[in-house]
Amino acid sequence: MSANTWTIAAARDALRKGEISATDLTMACLTAMDAGDALGAFVHKTPEIALDQARAADARIKAGDAPSMCGIPLGIKDLFCTKGVPSQAASNILAGFRPEYESTVTAKLFEAGAVMLGKLNMDEFAMGSSNETSCYGHAVNPWKVDGRKLTPGGSSGGSAAAVAGDLCLAATGTDTGGSIRQPAAFTGIVGIKPTYGRVSRWGIVAFASSLDQAGPMTKSVRDAAIFLQAMAGHDPKDSTSADLAVPDFEAALTGDIRGKKIGLPREYRMEGMPSEIEKLWADGAAMLKDAGAEIVDISLPHTKYALPAYYVIAPAEASSNLARYDGVRYGHRAKLAAGDGITEMYEKTRAEGFGKEVQRRVMIGTYVLSAGFYDAYYNRARKVRALIKRDFDEAFANGVDAILTPATPSAAFGLGEMSSADPIEMYLNDVFTVTVNLAGLPGISVPVGLDKQGLPLGLQLIGRPWDEGGLLNHAYVLERAAGFVAKPAKWW
Repeated sequence: MSANTWTIAAARDALRKGEISATDLTMACLTAMDAGDALGAFVHKTPEIALDQARAADARIKAGDAPSMCGIPLGIKDLFCTKGVPSQAASNILAGFRPEYESTVTAKLFEAGAVMLGKLNMDEFAMGSSNETSCYGHAVNPWKVDGRKLTPGGSSGGSAAAVAGDLCLAATGTDTGGSIRQPAAFTGIVGIKPTYGRVSRWGIVAFASSLDQAGPMTKSVRDAAIFLQAMAGHDPKDSTSADLAVPDFEAALTGDIRGKKIGLPREYRMEGMPSEIEKLWADGAAMLKDAGAEIVDISLPHTKYALPAYYVIAPAEASSNLARYDGVRYGHRAKLAAGDGITEMYEKTRAEGFGKEVQRRVMIGTYVLSAGFYDAYYNRARKVRALIKRDFDEAFANGVDAILTPATPSAAFGLGEMSSADPIEMYLNDVFTVTVNLAGLPGISVPVGLDKQGLPLGLQLIGRPWDEGGLLNHAYVLERAAGFVAKPAKWW
């Protein structure tokens, strides 16, 4: 078995025993990356940086100074600023941008000895659920049906494709409304969105600042625990970063959930839900019950308002965050005609630099923040958000330890199949995930089974605030019970 197919945990143990060097492990991934160009996952490869970091990791391992991530080859989503390396958020407006600084997450990973193979594809500014809004072109799901190319999900589609296709051992993702969990479910991998504030946002290109959160995308729950340990922690440069100690997430994987109470929200049984998703959900609940957990029905009554509230709040914050991209200091600047002034420069630059979906969301956000509509839309959405959070608070106050739901309303769909005139069709992919972001909670997607086409399906577990350890342990139990080991047939 080639080393690029290993889990983080397996590679860590092999590196420490001297069974493989970080340099050889990195070379195996670089070879897989080059062979996997058809997946469109990596948009900027950094082999020289990777090999330099791998050699440094080998020296640390030899000296006995090897943290868990030392020598582990990773892909980094293009939303993370990486010093001296293109960081475009998959947008033409940031063409040529090479930051002079390192995001806190990547800095922490590099301090822990991790290796960066390159930057990964994504939806432009993380706005999308299929990786089809990227200026680089779409990434492709390694899973294929009847010759159809499928979406890897979004916005962290390149991360999901790279991990599922064994181009790297793991990858960073970001999640504003489901952008880690949905692509993880579509590609048969694990993806966790931590509690808002657990992982620093500093140096991550902002989409919606009160919703964005970075997290790991991995081949197993144990890997997610190891990876999250390295990413998490207080950062004084991020005013929303929580000043809390980071527990040992891997040690929390006891596999014991006896006596724990798992809630099944009745509002997630939506009209028209495919029978396969219903069965998967019931099977997942049965697995947790067999492990000793108590399954209870709960109510999250404001769930039906989550999507509309999210698609007011997120575009509003995006319109504010993206106002900085004007062609003045960096990135794309439009060519001007004689007589054009500063206003024309702004208009032409933004029209050329932003894709259609980003333009749509910026315009929606500007509209809902305008004087005549602020109270009618934005303030009302904020109030709904508070009610959604209260629903979760009451469930946890009543003794629920975790909540089990579907991760997505379907398996991965074909590229181009949802590129219709109605964007709401695409937005509905986030129906099970946006509540978690609105409430600031941790959520994880775990692969549990295959649909009748042979495509992966995932279940989502939602945890108490700051209880990533408990959430990961529930996910670990579900993962072991499901025994999901399916891999896509290699076609690339």
